[in-house]
Amino acid sequence: MALSAVDTADGALTITLPPDDLACRDALVRVGDALGDLSRAISARAADHSTPVVRSAEPVAPTRGEGFETIDGLPEINAAIQDMLDGVTFEILTAQPDGPRPSVVLDDALDAVRAQIAAGVSMRTLYQHSTRFDEPTKEYVRAVTSYGAQVRTLAEFFERMIIVDRRTAFIPANAARTSAVKITNLAVVQFLTDIFERAWDRAESYPFLPVRAADAAPEVIPAIRGSIQKLLIEGRSDKEIARRLGLSLRSLQAHVARLKEEHGAEHRLQLGYLMGLQERCALARESGCSPA
Repeated sequence: MALSAVDTADGALTITLPPDDLACRDALVRVGDALGDLSRAISARAADHSTPVVRSAEPVAPTRGEGFETIDGLPEINAAIQDMLDGVTFEILTAQPDGPRPSVVLDDALDAVRAQIAAGVSMRTLYQHSTRFDEPTKEYVRAVTSYGAQVRTLAEFFERMIIVDRRTAFIPANAARTSAVKITNLAVVQFLTDIFERAWDRAESYPFLPVRAADAAPEVIPAIRGSIQKLLIEGRSDKEIARRLGLSLRSLQAHVARLKEEHGAEHRLQLGYLMGLQERCALARESGCSPA
């Protein structure tokens, strides 16, 4: 089912949602949430720096008409993505959260990546820090970077996404990822591309040289622990935190146990309280105010 996007007289973009297309609505709510996160991040950065903000050129006016399509079912989603990849001309951007991917998936992707890069296509991929401890992923990264692809990692990324030639994007339409939205509205694709670029700038190069997990740990463990701390303070469950950071539940619980030891907490609830209090006191010291 398609949506319609129409320009109004004041230049704003109005999107008309079919009343029964819950998948599209859910996907656009995700885009809206990401836009809010990005806006808050930009505001925070602007408050921290006195240098003037350099504004990019105005985007090209979005094409009138249909710009969103819901695709249901994994075979149909994969077919639609493959159809776009078969016609790629210059660039593929992908974000693959949730930690290590199955080795069979990585093996199947190698030949396609080699062929696309050989044809002159630029390819960049974002993984999460937890993939640095997965041997099949390290082998895959070693191979694709030798072809010319670029791979970086972050502690946390908002959701899975594929952008082809900066004209078409695919994002999940539900939590189970059994439904997706294909986006061809240029304004929204440009927005999603900007999110990817900002995340790419913050990400770390994938260090495939270390063989042992312990060699990679000093670079990424502080960032992972920082994300765990933030999510614990927010009151997130262990299952949700593990999913967002691409960790197994067992690995997450090991990190939480270490944090409890560091903060002298006897249980998880007390840990969240103590970390929140510590964060509040630190902010108060920075502002010169009392935390009370």
